Amino acid sequence: MREDVLVLVGTCPEAVKAAPVALELAAHPRRRPVLVHSGQHARVVEQALAPFGLAPDAVLPVRRGAGGQAELVSALLPRLGALLAEVRPAAVVVQGDTTTALCGTLAAFWRGVPVAHLEAGPRTGSPEAGNRLLVARLAALHLAPTAAAAAALRAENVPADTTVVTGSTAVDAARLIAAAGRRPTSPVLRRLEGTADRLVLVAPHHRESWGAPLDGVLGAVRSLLERHRGVRAVLPAHPNPGVRAQVAAALGGHPAVTVTEPLDHPDLLWLLRRAELVLTDSGGIQEQAPTFGVPVLLTRDSTERREAVDAGCAWLVGTERARVLDAADRVLSGDLRVRDRANPFGDGYAAARVCAALDRVLRSRPPMATAS
Repeated sequence: MREDVLVLVGTCPEAVKAAPVALELAAHPRRRPVLVHSGQHARVVEQALAPFGLAPDAVLPVRRGAGGQAELVSALLPRLGALLAEVRPAAVVVQGDTTTALCGTLAAFWRGVPVAHLEAGPRTGSPEAGNRLLVARLAALHLAPTAAAAAALRAENVPADTTVVTGSTAVDAARLIAAAGRRPTSPVLRRLEGTADRLVLVAPHHRESWGAPLDGVLGAVRSLLERHRGVRAVLPAHPNPGVRAQVAAALGGHPAVTVTEPLDHPDLLWLLRRAELVLTDSGGIQEQAPTFGVPVLLTRDSTERREAVDAGCAWLVGTERARVLDAADRVLSGDLRVRDRANPFGDGYAAARVCAALDRVLRSRPPMATAS
């Protein structure tokens, strides 16, 4: 009889990074994935899973009103508790630092179900970092994407025998999608397929980059386009109206700027693979770009993913216009190149290591009493 492993996701990045694990579990002789969408972000999770041939087995009926975290937690916990009582999984897999990951960890811990934490260990000063710290206190298995992440866990006295360095499943996801050879579905990207333009992907995501920092980055992009003919900047639109207004004010109407609607993961990877340069503050893009040898300028002052910087795949440039422009100039002129084509975040086999680590935990772990 196959044991159920509940794989919980609530956002697009969680879905992308959990998808390779769900696929690996589906092929496992003794485990079976139960893929659950928490309802944290409606619709986008289904869209993110579809290119992998996956769909949620259950979607929790969570209604978002004001959209605050306390509201989400109070709605999620009782529904997750009821689902765990019904499914009775052997383990629960949560990913990253989201509210979904925190709620899944709490609900499973209270019922005595072991928690495996995918992407354990990275530490930042962001508000979400608190979620990751809390999950680390309760998880039974810590699946660190890199040796540095595992070292951060050891420094917090997380038992070494519960930590496994797996690589990042984001790299697995990128390889799976790239191997499918799918053409872009976005009409805007379809129009770029046959052009000779040199593409620069501009992808600001983090809230702390909005406002003055983003103005610096966008100003650098505008100057870059004036200096380099044949270069086209492609910006997937952020759903926040304020960010869209900033982009329109800085780059609206520029003939060498293409603004797209938000891209699904395969289309984003299609664009990433063809870009000569990426300007971003996104952790996921930072992990996936080295697989394709694409240089990344991190428009941040610090990063929890130092591995790419240390490997010469990415450079921290902040958001000051002159500094961003200088580094981008050097990349497009060929003076600044990716030093190592090996991806420091993984080799595409992280999901297999995750499942092997789960096997060891579930074989050795005695049954736990359900918390009252």
